[in-house]
Amino acid sequence: MTYPAGKPTVSVILPVYNRLHTLEDSIRSVLGQTYGDLELIVVDDASTEDLSQVIDRIDDPRLRYVRRPVNGGASAARNTGLAEARGAFIAFQDSDDLWLPRKLERQMKLLQDRPEIDVVTGAKVLYGGGPDGSYGIDKVSLRPPPDGRLREDEDQVAKFLVENRISLQNALFRRDCYPSMTWFDERVRSNADWAFTVSLAQHARILEQAEPVVMAFSSTDSISKNKRAKAIGLVRILRRNREAYASHPHEYALNLWRLGRALINAGKPRIGRRFCGAALRHHPALGVQILGEKLSRKPRL
Repeated sequence: MTYPAGKPTVSVILPVYNRLHTLEDSIRSVLGQTYGDLELIVVDDASTEDLSQVIDRIDDPRLRYVRRPVNGGASAARNTGLAEARGAFIAFQDSDDLWLPRKLERQMKLLQDRPEIDVVTGAKVLYGGGPDGSYGIDKVSLRPPPDGRLREDEDQVAKFLVENRISLQNALFRRDCYPSMTWFDERVRSNADWAFTVSLAQHARILEQAEPVVMAFSSTDSISKNKRAKAIGLVRILRRNREAYASHPHEYALNLWRLGRALINAGKPRIGRRFCGAALRHHPALGVQILGEKLSRKPRL
């Protein structure tokens, strides 16, 4: 296969492990964008399925296929894609999601019109899975929830210290939005998006739009559903961002509380209660907030 001459404007990175039956649709939703000056780098993270048969069916010189010799997880695969990327803008796709046709066109126009913005992100329409794990439309929601949308006038660092507002496949990044081209902590297997974006928010200006740009489908094999992995991921986030949390005591205490609750839910009640206690000692006002939220949820008699 011959590739187009010159550098593409946008490099799209799609990490994949297996997903033989959803990969082709995800690829075609990128290559079928109304904005076409792109390359799509599919990074096969040492799949046990033969994904080359999908790649061979798609005759498009913008498609590149890179196979990693050893499985390293989504973060490692994304870093591999970043090392291969040639574009001035970076986007990500997931192997079981679909981009809406004008996703890149709309986001490129915004970044071209507003040079002070480094990252633009939108929402995704999430379809929940059926009871047997198959795709279905029994539950539909917008993610991230629109009522918590990042405002342009708020402290985005404080926002991202407690909440991730960027799903990677929803966003478009300027290549130079981050100090290095190794964006992802490969030791984080859950909360990997958040581990990156909480650091990103300290370097780049982010604009969040409410309009959906992606259709996503809940998957039973999602790493984010592993409670223990989520707790470990949160520990990594706390450790990586010590300086930022030092100037945001409320946000630090809130995440200590969340970590404690996650450990309790993962079957580690003793250590979980220790983290909850540390949260309240670090920022006693948090206890008032938590109590108020609990009371507000109680049904009135």
